[in-house]
Amino acid sequence: MLKGKKILLGISGSIAAYKSPLIVRLLVKAGASVKVVMTPASASFVSPLTLATLSKNPVLQNLFDESTWANHVELGRWADLMLIAPLSCNTLAKMAGGHCDNLLLATYLSAICPVMVAPAMDEDMWLHASTRTNIETLRKRGCTVLDVGHGELASGLIGEGRMAEPEQLIAAIEGFFAASGQLNGKKALVTAGPTYEAIDPVRFIGNHSTGKMGYAIAEELAARGAAVTLVSGPTNIIVKSKEIRLLKVTSAEEMYEACMGAADYDIAVMAAAVADYTPEVVAERKIKKSEGGLLLNLEKTRDILASLGRKKTAGQVLIGFALETDNEEKHARKKLEEKNADLIVLNSLNDQGAGFGHDTNQVTLFYRSGEQRKIELKSKPALAKDIADAITEIVK
Repeated sequence: MLKGKKILLGISGSIAAYKSPLIVRLLVKAGASVKVVMTPASASFVSPLTLATLSKNPVLQNLFDESTWANHVELGRWADLMLIAPLSCNTLAKMAGGHCDNLLLATYLSAICPVMVAPAMDEDMWLHASTRTNIETLRKRGCTVLDVGHGELASGLIGEGRMAEPEQLIAAIEGFFAASGQLNGKKALVTAGPTYEAIDPVRFIGNHSTGKMGYAIAEELAARGAAVTLVSGPTNIIVKSKEIRLLKVTSAEEMYEACMGAADYDIAVMAAAVADYTPEVVAERKIKKSEGGLLLNLEKTRDILASLGRKKTAGQVLIGFALETDNEEKHARKKLEEKNADLIVLNSLNDQGAGFGHDTNQVTLFYRSGEQRKIELKSKPALAKDIADAITEIVK
């Protein structure tokens, strides 16, 4: 499973670093290539010489060493996965804050590969509000945060905060790479963000969608091996994966045309908040404010989800989103049937922390089989994994 994989192991200053040699040994035994980056503090807990011997690669500790510069950018591009184990409370806080005062942090900030972290600290630190906030910050940024264990801690207390055991870490890495190939060879079409419907050259009709959910789904599908075309309305989000082809659009009609042009998909996820109506006429010049009111005649936009549903062929999987304020389940099931979708992801504006403008979301999945599944409030990247799991099940 790990043969030929390139793993960058980051080690921070925690007593749990005594487990690092075994992590390296197990990775190498599984066929992985391993490079190790250490914080200065971690060298007090584990020998760089031991790690270099086991990994068969020099251990890097400093950004600058006499006349030598450690290329943190190259390290972050070399790896298939960066694992930081142990992740101390101090390094966690620096990662969350974007600090860059050692080689490990510089490598993390420039890494384009997925990042997995294994926290290790005393229970009081682990449960502190600052730590909880920092952990959530890393999750929102796409890091995989592994669970801590319960048991004897360095303080002598019994509680939560133990780093996952080396064997558990290897299993988590194997699971990550197993998932990353689930959609190899599949083509995915994803829409994200709002549409802006022009009234005149300076004004438009729009909505509060940020595009975060759609972008997170696109990134997750790409991470699982799919070749993704992302059709995005106006957002300020930057695409991370090189497997994503980004098509920028503004209006509902432009999004419709882009989606129809990519209709040879295997998987389509319509996560964008597309305007239902657009002005019949767009003024060529800015409409000047006058004493009276302004009357706009609106016409319906073309329904992208319904159009894809009508054209859907055997083997294609179509996912729609529904944002509702009342009779949520009734409307979601109706949309599932009328649009010929395989899955509807229901957002309710009645759920706190869900909907537009939030970094979190909670949804209910409605399947063609009649099954429904509620997913609790979590970060949008974490929720994207759940939605991708559901999609992968349907594809299989």
